[in-house]
Amino acid sequence: MNPYRHFIGVIEAALRAMQAAGELPAALDFAAITAEPPRDPAHGDIATNAALVLAKAAGKKPREIADALLPRLKADPDVVDGAIAGPGFINLKLSDSFWLERLGECLKEGVAYGDSTMGGAAKVNVEYVSANPTGPLHVAHARGAVVGDALANLLAKAGYAVTKEYYINDAGAQVDILGRSTYLRYKEALGEAIGTIPEGLYPGDYLKDIGAAIAKRDGARWIDKPEADWLPVMREFAIDSLMAEIKADLETMGVNIEVYSSERALVEAGAVERAYRDLEGKGLIYKGRLEPPKDKKPDDWEDREQTLFRATRFGDDIDRPLKKSDGSWTYFANDIAYHHDKFRRGFAVMIDVWGADHGGYVKRLKSAVSAITEQRGELDVKLCQLVRVMRNGELVRMSKRAGTFVTLRDLLDEVGPDVVRFTMLTRKNDAPFDFDLAKATEQSRDNPVWYVQYGHARSRSVMRQASAAGIAVEGLDSAPLGRLGDAGERALVRLIAQWPRQVEAAAAAHEPHRVAFYLYDLAAAFHAHWNRGRDEPSLRFIVEQDVELTRARLALVQAVGFVIGSGLKVFGVTPVEEMR
Repeated sequence: MNPYRHFIGVIEAALRAMQAAGELPAALDFAAITAEPPRDPAHGDIATNAALVLAKAAGKKPREIADALLPRLKADPDVVDGAIAGPGFINLKLSDSFWLERLGECLKEGVAYGDSTMGGAAKVNVEYVSANPTGPLHVAHARGAVVGDALANLLAKAGYAVTKEYYINDAGAQVDILGRSTYLRYKEALGEAIGTIPEGLYPGDYLKDIGAAIAKRDGARWIDKPEADWLPVMREFAIDSLMAEIKADLETMGVNIEVYSSERALVEAGAVERAYRDLEGKGLIYKGRLEPPKDKKPDDWEDREQTLFRATRFGDDIDRPLKKSDGSWTYFANDIAYHHDKFRRGFAVMIDVWGADHGGYVKRLKSAVSAITEQRGELDVKLCQLVRVMRNGELVRMSKRAGTFVTLRDLLDEVGPDVVRFTMLTRKNDAPFDFDLAKATEQSRDNPVWYVQYGHARSRSVMRQASAAGIAVEGLDSAPLGRLGDAGERALVRLIAQWPRQVEAAAAAHEPHRVAFYLYDLAAAFHAHWNRGRDEPSLRFIVEQDVELTRARLALVQAVGFVIGSGLKVFGVTPVEEMR
């Protein structure tokens, strides 16, 4: 149970009773009512804004509503006290038994604790990574992969029907460049001196093996043939080879994409033409001219009549071209078709995880999704800022064209997938991030990965010690939880009970990094309480002369382990049983 969502129901029931009694008008919107932990725990357990948000519509002062609402809320058997604060906030203090019941739920449900029906099985498409298949994944791709995968897991835990998707950009100029770059390496593999890689081609050594593989398979078949003959062969072989490598890297990191969509296949199936005709039928296509962009000189601007989409009707700054001067589709037209295809597959909610360099593209694609779905579709774009990798105190530079970038494989080999996944989620996706290779493996509370994992390992260690002492560690959901009377124990119980709310709030905001912050706070509280037991023997988890108290404390320890395990599962991280 999310106790805060539960109390929104309690508050709304009290308000409806007030309406029935004529104390409030019948037509009131309760949607803005919240029930949250107060900023200061000394004020209680639940704070609600109900009186404040209803005052204007009810034609009453907030305090007047609060004065009538508070007695009804205090009549609830789980509420032991309440008070009105400020202009009309109501703070409630809940019974210890209410919180201990939440602990009992955690013990019964295990790592499934926090699972929610909030999403109502609504279909959500989360598209992430989607790197151009022109080279190996680098660390910036890793961040998008981790954010997208954790967000998809989080939404699934919150009750949504989630599909994880990768969009392969295998159409357009960049894959033709890949084909030409591969052909150069193919000739090199056959013994031809290629000299310096020409400007505009991909110079990375990763193409040498691909060129050699084609040479081994086809021999000199493509030498001296026209580009029209060899380009499709080189392009397709390189794309297939690099996508196989990309999929292998993602699998190593625990990212299992369910659907791979091909841009080329979409175009060849007529999806772009279909989306175009759809927009045309809605009167959203016209022929016209655009003003030159402010950052271009007039002589750089091609002033011509173009086929334009009325993007400004849906919040964009300018209308957008859908066809190039040669009559082919623009990238934007292809992207409209792709999101139209998602909507046709039943995804009204679409989440795209992009690199920060695509920030200027967000508004136009949102306008297109709004238009193509007749405002029934919702697109949320999560932009991931670049990652800087520090090695021996120096910045390791990344350059896809120079072939000197830090690959995801390099990072996985150095610190492992669990460290990569958790570390990438310790910052909000749109905040710049420095991945410190030394810090990522440091054993201190300054390293959130280690600190949270240590919390789980410590919980398991306590359980092993209890078992070795002959104390039963099974069936702890029936332990006498009322014996947990210490303030530190009760604080841990309340923090554990926060987990369902954290799941729902993070899922609603599409912000998986909130889980990392919560897990760190839970681990910190657990470690702090464990340290108190070192100084005060009566607070230790195992008190051999009082088995019932020990079992109650073991129940608390087990619940901490369950919640940390539940959170790490969202992140795709394996909880450790012991630290070495």
